[in-house]
Amino acid sequence: MPLLLGCIADDFTGATDLASMLVRNGMATVQVIGVPTGPLPEADAIVVALKSRTAPVRDAIAESLAAADELLSAGAKQIFFKYCSTFDSTDEGNIGPVADALLKRLGAGFALACPAFPANNRSIYQGHLFVGAHLLNESGMENHPLTPMKDANLVRVLSRQTEGSVGLVPFAVVDQGATAIRQAMTRLAEGGRRYAIVDATSDQHLMAIGEAAASHALITGGSGVAMGLPANFRAKGLLPERADAANLPAAGGLCAVVAGSCSRATLGQIGFARDHAPVLELDVLGTPDAAALAAQALAWAEGRLDATRPIVIAASAPPEQVAALQAKLGRDAAGALVEHALSTVAEGLVARGVKRLVVAGGETSGAVVSRLGVTRLRIGHEIDPGVPWTFADPTGIHLALKSGNFGGRDFFLKAFDHV
Repeated sequence: MPLLLGCIADDFTGATDLASMLVRNGMATVQVIGVPTGPLPEADAIVVALKSRTAPVRDAIAESLAAADELLSAGAKQIFFKYCSTFDSTDEGNIGPVADALLKRLGAGFALACPAFPANNRSIYQGHLFVGAHLLNESGMENHPLTPMKDANLVRVLSRQTEGSVGLVPFAVVDQGATAIRQAMTRLAEGGRRYAIVDATSDQHLMAIGEAAASHALITGGSGVAMGLPANFRAKGLLPERADAANLPAAGGLCAVVAGSCSRATLGQIGFARDHAPVLELDVLGTPDAAALAAQALAWAEGRLDATRPIVIAASAPPEQVAALQAKLGRDAAGALVEHALSTVAEGLVARGVKRLVVAGGETSGAVVSRLGVTRLRIGHEIDPGVPWTFADPTGIHLALKSGNFGGRDFFLKAFDHV
């Protein structure tokens, strides 16, 4: 099975989101945790999950280039740089600097940028990113504790991060289909643009964008734009039809949820779960000690773990509480405290027989996967758009790594009906 698509994701939940999109469209996909150091598994697509979204720019570039080198050495015919559908970043990066470095490594001069994912209410119109009916900077993302997004105009946002210039392929062009998109991107590239933000408000648009980028060395965006890529390989006779791409081993054992995301979606999911399952909300501000918080959570879990109904342990909090914790400890220390506490909780839950585990939040997922010693994830069926169940090697447990913004209100309950 030759490797066709090599993917680099800037966080762990984004990696599973992308892998799920590829599996749904018929590509056998494996997610690798961190820059691979040995032989890569056989797959149509490999997604390297990094924790580079909020890393120092230099570190994010170095890890992304190392991942690209491994994927290219394994024969990848195209590289996909995946970031969040809310374009999570700061004015310094890391999206622009990493994309610049990848373009240089690939010897390419142009790439599209499209984080749209209409199935999860992310759309781009006239270069502006909307979350549902709200501009990005009015969606709650302006309060993100690590990457506050205060500008919805992605042309401006990306322009502040890159040495190159940024153009736009607007809705009126995208709506005409792949040929018009391809021609517009060619004009922008010939005019000296390094990137094009590409509008998209429907899956049909994303399929057309993917088709238009069939010959691009590098594609950047959210998982949505990847839905059109498998068909390109299929059209070249490189990808056979696969009916079993999402098959995983049977699941069993106790079930649990750990949540560290502070997004509106996750807070709503915790609120819904309170009426249907045991929920513990950790008071991180009152007890700013990771070991004490983990011990409290694991003691609470004793006698409540079940194979039919999950328990939920959350360190999520509304913006004002997050701000208070950051003021008390500092931003980085506050984030590290939550990650350490919840990864310790996850390790303790697995030791107590949890075999099906949902983790909410990109940073939290990265910490949990690292703590559990997971090196690879086989990608299965979706629970909600962008969130699949996975099978974790070498632990043998089923994991669902959920981006904070994804999933319906009942996600923490219905997840366990899907595995």
